[in-house]
Amino acid sequence: MPPLQPIATNIWVMDFPLRVGGLQLGTRMTVVQLASGGLWLHSPGPLQPEHVSAVSALGPVQALVAPNAMHNLFLAQTVVLFPRATVYVSPALPAKLTPLIPHEILTDFPPALWKEEISQHVVGGLPKLQEVVFLHHASRTLILTDLAFHIRHSDSWFTRLFMRLNGVYGHFGPSRIFRAMVKDRAALRSSLEQIQTWDFDRVIVAHGEVLESSGKQAMHTQYAWV
Repeated sequence: MPPLQPIATNIWVMDFPLRVGGLQLGTRMTVVQLASGGLWLHSPGPLQPEHVSAVSALGPVQALVAPNAMHNLFLAQTVVLFPRATVYVSPALPAKLTPLIPHEILTDFPPALWKEEISQHVVGGLPKLQEVVFLHHASRTLILTDLAFHIRHSDSWFTRLFMRLNGVYGHFGPSRIFRAMVKDRAALRSSLEQIQTWDFDRVIVAHGEVLESSGKQAMHTQYAWV
């Protein structure tokens, strides 16, 4: 499989193996080519030389996005690989960045670099996660990180068992662990209502398969408990 997998015009994903506590979760980086010709990298993964070459062939990397409190594992490495890129991080991350990396904090207002192409929102009610979700308008793609999983298959029996117990194996949706992280259900509900006003069909997640269609209905159904 080539390093970059096209999803729609000007948007690609790059998948990486990732083990967490014995779980084979995998992780995904999303790449968007902006109107400027530059690239927007969401949740950078453990890039190897062949990955760097594939990305660089598309254009210069302008933005590195660490979208929640847990998706900064490979950020320092990626900053070294693309030193001219600006780093944008979840509000939860500045205190965790070691070594200290120059950065801008993500809010509900997109930076000028992508404000005409990508919308964003800091999801409320999750103080330990503070995930920022994004909408790529042209491809009608919602880009999530840990707000939902979509692991439909796994070669690891332990991963299958754990994710079943976690309530997310074989289908799209939030995990039981995620639900336990909710501290303000009203704030989360408000964020989900805002996301539902966006025009999207596809949903990219960091762990599992891309949900190619009916994403808006899936978000509504799977978050009905809120």
